[in-house]
Formats: sequence, structure tokens, C-alpha cells
Amino acid sequence: MEPVPLYLAPMAGVTDLPFRLLARECGADLTVTEFTAAAGLNRDDARSWRRLESDPRESPFIPQIFGGVEEEMVGTTRALSSVADVIDLNFGCPAPKVCRNSAGAALLGDPDRLVKMVRACIEVSDVPVSVKVRLGTGSGPNTAHSIAQRLQEEGVLRIAVHGRTLRQKYAGEADWEEIGEMVRSLSIPVVANGDVKDADSAFRCLTVTGAAGLMIGRAAIGNPDIFHRIKKGLGWSNSPPPWGDLESSIPQKNRDAAIKLWCWKRYCELADETSAGRRNAHLKRHAISFTKGLDGASEMRVRLHRTQNPEELIQSVSDFLEDSTKSEKVIM
Repeated sequence: MEPVPLYLAPMAGVTDLPFRLLARECGADLTVTEFTAAAGLNRDDARSWRRLESDPRESPFIPQIFGGVEEEMVGTTRALSSVADVIDLNFGCPAPKVCRNSAGAALLGDPDRLVKMVRACIEVSDVPVSVKVRLGTGSGPNTAHSIAQRLQEEGVLRIAVHGRTLRQKYAGEADWEEIGEMVRSLSIPVVANGDVKDADSAFRCLTVTGAAGLMIGRAAIGNPDIFHRIKKGLGWSNSPPPWGDLESSIPQKNRDAAIKLWCWKRYCELADETSAGRRNAHLKRHAISFTKGLDGASEMRVRLHRTQNPEELIQSVSDFLEDSTKSEKVIM
């Protein structure tokens, strides 16, 4: 099987800059910022713009925006096109607070409005525009396929498709067959998203879809090493992992914990490098994610929720993971 690019999916509260850089070090070929509201960016909200900070090590820089007001999406696209390599428009988020504002996946129920918005963004952008969608809203026939054909005519660079509907959110199984139908009928690259969590599922997804890339979201939370594992498992790369010889120097039952420890420490280093002295708003969420799946993680999560001091939180997670590399039992 020929290699295809592996994408880190945009995830609110997860794919901050240090995590994206970590994912790149672990083998992700492309990363996308956490999705950011065009409304906040148009107001020059400092917190919104911080979500779109980048670093030369991330290149290409792909910010993702969402919104239900065309003028705001256009204005933000114009502003970002001077710094971005590609601008990604989100029509796949199923969050109620997003969809209530006729944004995200809700726009799949209004194809004409969605296409008009994308056309307007393309017209003002100096860089290529890509799009992320779901299969449809789940109310009536799925619309992603017909929308994608229209967006292809408008000139979008590529389209990433999550194989579920808005109504499904993250329940059930991703429909790779429908993504495959889109791949076969479109000439632009289609990136498959949904239920890829290891080398085996990556192989099966590519076999069914023939997609031009794979986008990995939830499976990468707390496990950014997934990108290296997929490439190694599919024979796409012989490069040594960034964590060195841990896999050969640590007993099999403790390797996952040892790799998590390396990734956690590296995340914290990258957060220091890129924070410019600001508090890391996502630190606690990542701390909890990096402990998940290990023996004692439930008790550890309770402790972390109570911990307010960042330095104490970092040390607590480091100590927990260090102990887990020596424990007799690891829960998968």
C-alpha cells in the first residue's frame, strides 16, 4: 500500500500549538489548528487569535475557522491569507453551541448557503482553501457528496470527510464506504476521517476508501505516537521514533507508559517554548489524556481535577507516568 499523508485532526481544546508540534515530531505529516470562530477573529479577540499562533516547525500552517455569517468568514479568510499556507473551513463540527448558530455541520442542511460562503472565501483568499465536512445532518439524505462536487467546481484544494452525520456525532461506526464513493467521483483529494486508531484500521480504511490521506482525531488524544505507529505498522517509514530506544530498553508491558512519559515531557517542553510566558489553558486536559488507559488513571484524574498549580500538575503526571513504567500491570 502506497503511503498517504497523515493529518492531525483539528480538535477544540486539544490541538494547541505545542500538541501540534509534538504530533509532527511523532510522524504527523500535516496539522490543523483547533477550530476558531470567525466572529471572535473579526472582533480582534486576543484569545481567538492565540489559537491560531504557529511556529516554523509546523509548516505548512493550516488554520481552521468556522462561522455562520458569510461576512465574518470572508473577513477572517482575507486576514489569514497573508500568514497561512492553506485555510480550512469547518462544516463538520456537531457541537450544539456551534450548530445553533447555523455554523459547523448545521450548514450541511443548507447546501446553497454553504457553497456560496466557500465561494466568497475563495474569492478573497491569496492561498488555497480546503473544507472539512460530515456526511450530512442525519435529517434526510446525506448531502456531503453533492456539496463536494459543487465545491470542487468552486476550486477548493481538498475535502476532509468525517464518516458520520451531525445527528450521529461520534456514535456508531464511520461509513468508509460512502467516503469511498466520494473519492471515486471527485478529482480533488479526499481525506478520510473517523475510526482510524492504529495501523490495522488505517489499512482497512484506505482499502475501502482509496482516500488521498487519513485524518486522525480522538485516537491521537494522549497518544500522539499513533502517527509513528501507523507508519511503522504499514511499512511506510523506517525512521527511528523520537523517543529513541525506549521500545527495546523497556519491558513490553511498560512500553506504552514509557512512551506516554516521553510525549508528556516533550509536550511540556514545547509548551514552554511557545507560550511566551502565558498560562497554558489546555494543560489540565492534556494531563488527564496522557494518564488515560493506565492502571490507577481514574484516581489520578480525581487528583488532577483538584490540582490548580501548573508546576504541581506537571510533576504529578510525570511521577505517575514514571511509576507506570515500573508497574506490573498496564490496562489497555
